[in-house]
Amino acid sequence: MDAPDDRTLATSRRVAATPAQVWDAIADPVRLARWWGPAGFRNHFATCEFRTGGRWLHTMEGPDGRRYPNEAVFEVVEPTARVVVRHLGPDFRLAITLQPEAGGTRVGWVQAFDDPAVCAQLRGICEPANAQNLDRLQAELARGP
Repeated sequence: MDAPDDRTLATSRRVAATPAQVWDAIADPVRLARWWGPAGFRNHFATCEFRTGGRWLHTMEGPDGRRYPNEAVFEVVEPTARVVVRHLGPDFRLAITLQPEAGGTRVGWVQAFDDPAVCAQLRGICEPANAQNLDRLQAELARGP
């Protein structure tokens, strides 16, 4: 993915786990459902074909009970290194990268919207939500399988 621009939101975080441990928390649909999304959200996965070209249909349920259907495709699945998710409506690609780093793994999180106007509209929601996703990932890693 390109460097951040008017259609891209990016963050990263070092987590105290190996790339393989982080990968396991991403690749296992049970674990992914526990940490995916902003704080207070729950997930209901209908389909999670975690492979290149696999479909991902799920509903995120907010703390208020409101349900948000999601449809995506796993465009790239490179074990212990990278996954790229193509989300449909709003249209964006999310690239999650895993780089070994002293004492753990640097998790990169780059969300590139097709339309810069949609990025601008959702920036105030997505930036904190992306950080909360990484908070929840860290909690899942501390919890273990």
